Amino acid sequence: MGTLTIEKNRYNFLEGDTLLNVFIKAGIDIPHVCYNPALGPLQSCDTCIVSVNGRLVRSCSTIAEDNMNIEYKNNDVKNAQIEAINRLLREHNLHCTVCENNNGDCALHNAVDSSGLERQKYKYEKKPYEIDDSNPFYRYDPNECILCGRCVEACQDVEVNETIHIDWTLERPRVVWDDGKMINESSCVSCGHCVTVCPVNALMEKSMLEEAGYFTSLTRKAKESLIDFGKNLEDQLTIRPIMEISNIEARMRNEQIKKTKTVCTYCGVGCSFTMWTKGRKILKVQPEIESPANGISTCIKGKFGWGFVNSDDRLKRPLIRKNNKFVEVSWDEALDFAAAGLKRISDKYGGDSIMFIASSKGTNEEAYLIQKMARQIFKTNNVDNSSRFCQAPATTGLWRTVGYGGDAGSIDDIYNSELVMIVGANTAESHPVIATRIKRAHKLNNQRLIVIDLRRNEMAQRADLFLHPRPGTDLFLLSAITKYIIDNNWHDKKFIEERVNNFDEYYKSLDNFTLENAEKITGIDKNEIIKVASMIHSVKSMCILWAMGVTQHSAGSDVSTAISNLLLITGNYGRPGTGAYPLRGHNNVQGASDFGAMPTYLPGYQPINDKNAIKKFEKAWNTKLPMNPGIDNVSCIENIDNDKIKAMYIIGQELAETGPDTNMINKSLEKLEFLIVQDVFFSETARYANVVLPSCVSLEKEGTYVNTERRIQRIYKVMEPYAETRPDWEIIQDIARRLGYNWNYKSPSDIMDEAASLCPIFSGVSYSRLEGFNSMQWPTYENGDSSKYLYKDGFNFPDGRARLYILKYRPPIMEDDDYPLHLNNGRMLEHFHEGNETFKTPGIRDKAPDTFLEISPELADEYNIKTGDFVRVTSRYGSIKVRALVTDRVKGKELYMPMNAASSDNGINLLTSYNRDPDSDTPAYKELPVRIKKLKDNGGSPLPKTNPRFGTPVPQIGINIEMKWKRADYKKITGD
Repeated sequence: MGTLTIEKNRYNFLEGDTLLNVFIKAGIDIPHVCYNPALGPLQSCDTCIVSVNGRLVRSCSTIAEDNMNIEYKNNDVKNAQIEAINRLLREHNLHCTVCENNNGDCALHNAVDSSGLERQKYKYEKKPYEIDDSNPFYRYDPNECILCGRCVEACQDVEVNETIHIDWTLERPRVVWDDGKMINESSCVSCGHCVTVCPVNALMEKSMLEEAGYFTSLTRKAKESLIDFGKNLEDQLTIRPIMEISNIEARMRNEQIKKTKTVCTYCGVGCSFTMWTKGRKILKVQPEIESPANGISTCIKGKFGWGFVNSDDRLKRPLIRKNNKFVEVSWDEALDFAAAGLKRISDKYGGDSIMFIASSKGTNEEAYLIQKMARQIFKTNNVDNSSRFCQAPATTGLWRTVGYGGDAGSIDDIYNSELVMIVGANTAESHPVIATRIKRAHKLNNQRLIVIDLRRNEMAQRADLFLHPRPGTDLFLLSAITKYIIDNNWHDKKFIEERVNNFDEYYKSLDNFTLENAEKITGIDKNEIIKVASMIHSVKSMCILWAMGVTQHSAGSDVSTAISNLLLITGNYGRPGTGAYPLRGHNNVQGASDFGAMPTYLPGYQPINDKNAIKKFEKAWNTKLPMNPGIDNVSCIENIDNDKIKAMYIIGQELAETGPDTNMINKSLEKLEFLIVQDVFFSETARYANVVLPSCVSLEKEGTYVNTERRIQRIYKVMEPYAETRPDWEIIQDIARRLGYNWNYKSPSDIMDEAASLCPIFSGVSYSRLEGFNSMQWPTYENGDSSKYLYKDGFNFPDGRARLYILKYRPPIMEDDDYPLHLNNGRMLEHFHEGNETFKTPGIRDKAPDTFLEISPELADEYNIKTGDFVRVTSRYGSIKVRALVTDRVKGKELYMPMNAASSDNGINLLTSYNRDPDSDTPAYKELPVRIKKLKDNGGSPLPKTNPRFGTPVPQIGINIEMKWKRADYKKITGD
């Protein structure tokens, strides 16, 4: 810490603070237009000028030093600031009252207002460029652009898609996408970073246009007349009265625009933001600096993918099947019918004949209630959630070795790590906001990146080292890396001695995992394996990320365990920048498990055979609880066929399309005697239901979620429920009441209070502590502390020591003469899972209209297949027709299909099997031998030319501000 003087007053500063940071902390307002805390100093606007020891400098880029003497009130400084603002107004036609961005956060408006500027020195000069409104979600108006470079910095160095730059060589510079393409034909992924940080209205969400203000819906002609009137008034009365009017109008907008904090409901990153609405119209999604998981970042889905909220396809009223047809009924009739059906099955066959499935997209409180219903009312542990389909193996691997089934640290740890290894995770498309952190650290901070995957995805293309093992051989590869590290005495002996059990026995178990055997089994050259081990040895911190490319295998739990073993051997737990990070797929797949929707654990991961935990819950719930393990939501399918499961209560899960072997599941669902489906849309699963209950989307209720980093965050009600829909927690409670249980929760906070009182890892959680953008990472403590990273003081076992777990390699399901090709599958950037929400947003549907089959150039030549050709894909379990996309992302005899499909007729799970990981029961979706056959007709490319994969990014660091300073028309204001 040091001290300096500002206008004769002393102020403290921290090492590395800029002068602008010092001003902001001190509450001193000086103009600053190009500066954004998430972007750092860009030095493009020159409005933040102050005097340091008599010399004019930009405060945004000048580092504070002891005993500096700073002035900002003298005439030289004021004149310099006003000159800089005047230069910006030459580029931007100031018309605040009819501008959609006049919401109190326009940096140029605020600079003009605070500076005391009275008249423009330079006349506004229109640029010779047209508005680009080709992108479905936002438009760029070069005539309003002040060339601050915020959008460039956000795209190049925060999102790191590297699409946008400023062409400073033009006579009138402008922002350019790729090499000058229209936005919609560029590499722009519509993440919205550029729109979020634009300080004026040059980049604007189309949903804001004509909606944001009282005068913004005027016709263009009327707006121009109003602008001309204002300019004439400025000439006569100065700009001050106009600014006052615009400030009043900006404050008036708060009466019609509601701004509500919420959390994204797509992947598990847990992006939070402020949602702007007018009634049910969503005007914009605005991530905030204080958003704990994402900061200013979003992806196409979180920023723009909300078309499903007001979709006409949403369920509006309860439905009951009568005479094999669904008819709309009242809520009372539907709830009576649902409760009576569950009671009838329970009375006839016992509570264990019913399966309960919680939604991994619903709230923690809703997951808690459905497991409570199963256990308290029906005395069964038959309750689960969709983590069984994806992340249960990762949780199993972590339980075996370190004791908690969650990420070891935070997204910040991933960013700050020296080395990131990604195994079987297409992070840039499945978890894009986490990918932005890795891409930024790799680009700017010299972070090393290793990717192990079957496809050359974006992260593989960026990696320092990319390994492509044979499908299903990751365990052998990881174990060989671990063995080589120990063989070379590179393991962390002190860490292992002090904190890890079973080293000698584990090391002996690695005897077979030699480099030679690994090369033979994985197909990876042993020198590449040595490179991986050497890179790990060269750094002091490492994180490993993985997802469904690892977990959805018959050895998914074992591969996850091998990852954790490698981290333990190298001492990469319990410190910042280290640890295991299984990237959770759904927004609350972590929380649904955390809060008890599991067949072998009570809320807070308290085992169902833990007598003390059972007693605690029995006392709180005034009942006797079962201690026998329940059935999970995969094995329940065979238990339907075995007549053990007679009824199901499914909340927010499309079991028919996302479960293993769709054909088998459909036949099994038909056998149920009673099925309740509670969902937002009439799903494929709902076709088999006896009663369908319409639930709210996240924007229509309150509650909490847990993201992939164990971060608990609140959501607030953005709008009233659609039609007659209701929050899931209210529906579950009303059914419980009809079954004779006096549940009396007034709000989700009551449910959280109960859960926190019964679960030690949530003991400090309360809605008051989660107010606004505040969050907590479990385990939490009664004093309000939470855990940014785990295992600092010990692992989650009685002795506090981790456990190396011995593994054996089991070969995956292999290809053969009848099915000679391997079909991989996963998510893609534009869509989420099967796409039942994202296909409801037209702009997203236009970018990626349907699924497709990626095929390598060499295989395409062998089968005489070209992009757009229809191909028949056949496995042992089904057959689909899909268009081909020839690409070098896949190699040899390996194929790839996205999970999403516009129609249930060509969904990937029509091909997948019921084979499972024996330790977690997770389906082996990724072990899929198939054959293909070219069909005659060609349907055109499955991806339109407007898809960003066809763009050509132009990478650079920063905004190249030096090029502006070298221009003949730039005159220096500062004294540097």
